[in-house]
Amino acid sequence: MSLGCDLSVLEELTSNAKQIQDDVLTKILKANTNTEYLSRFLEGSSEKELFKKNVPVVSYEDVKPYIDRVANGEPSDILSGKPITAFFRSTGTSSGEKKIFPANDNFEDILLGLALSSLVMSKHVDGYKQGKVMIFKFIQPISTTPCGLPLAPSITIIMKSKCYRSPGKRSTTPDEIIMCTDPKQSMYCQLLCGLVQRDEVVSVGALFASVLVQIIRFLEKYWKELCSNIRSGHVSDWITDHCCRDSVSTILGEPNPELADLIENECGQESWQGIVSRLWPKTKCVETIVTGIMAQYIPALEFYSDKLPIVSSIYGSSETFFGLNVNPLCKPQHVSYTFLPNMSYFEFIHVDADGEATGEIVDLVDVKSGGYYEPLVTNYSGLYRCRVGDVLHVTGFYNNAPQFRFVRRKNTVLSIFVESTTEEDVLKALDRATVVLESSDLMLTGFTCFGDVSTVPGHYVFYLELKAKVNNDTNVLLLDEKVLVEYCCVMEESLSSFYRSLRRKDGPIGPLEVRVVQQGTFDSLMEFFVSRGASITQYKTPICINSVEASRVLEDKVLARFFSDKSPTI
Repeated sequence: MSLGCDLSVLEELTSNAKQIQDDVLTKILKANTNTEYLSRFLEGSSEKELFKKNVPVVSYEDVKPYIDRVANGEPSDILSGKPITAFFRSTGTSSGEKKIFPANDNFEDILLGLALSSLVMSKHVDGYKQGKVMIFKFIQPISTTPCGLPLAPSITIIMKSKCYRSPGKRSTTPDEIIMCTDPKQSMYCQLLCGLVQRDEVVSVGALFASVLVQIIRFLEKYWKELCSNIRSGHVSDWITDHCCRDSVSTILGEPNPELADLIENECGQESWQGIVSRLWPKTKCVETIVTGIMAQYIPALEFYSDKLPIVSSIYGSSETFFGLNVNPLCKPQHVSYTFLPNMSYFEFIHVDADGEATGEIVDLVDVKSGGYYEPLVTNYSGLYRCRVGDVLHVTGFYNNAPQFRFVRRKNTVLSIFVESTTEEDVLKALDRATVVLESSDLMLTGFTCFGDVSTVPGHYVFYLELKAKVNNDTNVLLLDEKVLVEYCCVMEESLSSFYRSLRRKDGPIGPLEVRVVQQGTFDSLMEFFVSRGASITQYKTPICINSVEASRVLEDKVLARFFSDKSPTI
């Protein structure tokens, strides 16, 4: 299908979901049935029934040895009938480890999915097509596998591919700036371009909410310097990337003291509430993913944007592009993604609310509304019936294609004794405790946690970065012990009944602890992960810290510690 499509393509794909899925599987099997991996199970057959009967359901760890062999120089046909031309590298911040996934050189389907998402936005957001989008993107230097194949996050590989179509004048940022691999220079220049074109911006965003919040904090740090650049018509000397300097200088143009004064007036106010709407007055929405762990950033984004609609437009991973949100202006808690049947062959394991398998494996069109499932992916480049590790909830259908709400990652986040506290459990507890913070005009701008078993009994520890909604003259964060202790108690009351039973007096789990860290700590945490190969564009603050070095980044910036002072009710 051509990328020069209209929304009739979406109707066609979703109406013919079953046939397209069957065709996708047939195409994949015919191309790959003689690979070393599949030939053991199919013996040259491309029959769907034999595939479902003989090919095992696997995790990444099961196929990693095959992927590593190709990365080390063995032939692509170990896994893929078509040449493997690159490897996508995951950030490793969700699962705690970096993974690499084989990729072929045709990304037309992914780009089609992105194009359809943009068309859906144009349909639902008045004026979206007429204005410019300020969507922050970052790429990384491309490294290589031992055999010399490119290795980088998927966005970097795709943007460097021959398939990539530049948004051109639809974006406030020229490609030359996005292609800069210095994240600080790139972020500064993207902000400068966006400020100069403020009256044309209709959408502000980044792939993940955590990145967008950090960009706003970067703006808080550099707004005076950005205004100086606009006032003088010259970019700062520390921007040394020649492509960045040339591109920014073209957009910056002549000195503009009037614009500099306007931005200074907005940024210099005692509160940054609504700063996005104030700096970019024609903005219709904020485009960033706030499902799953990213939900923690909704209050901060609502504060900074004066409650503009927050749009979670797409659902994808390093394994595949899954689908898009066909109702982009819905509330964040109601976001569902319509799966596109041409992306990969999708199967689903029925699971209970805890993520445990309870039933048979079904095809995309055979999932049931209201059911919980874990997806399996069979793609064109060498993954077959591979578990993704997400738990999804079917909310309905768009034509014949199911719509899924992202519930959480499947793995347990915290466990001290024999309890299993999930990502969803943690996010619910944080959400309920938010009311306590709001009573003292504080907002949460970053969190992570870990199970501390160095104490007896072990206990849950939450690192919180907090920000006052109104700046005081000293910029010192005033912490009320009573408020933070109450926060700990509400968190515990919101966790599972099993956790609460283990938290009884003299029980095997100790009082929950909150460690408040300095402002900017989670920027430092992101810099730590980026320095170790994570992509800023795809960066997700880890919900649980497993790295000793990452823990040191947090511990060095702890301002105060608070504990729950009573056992939760059972």
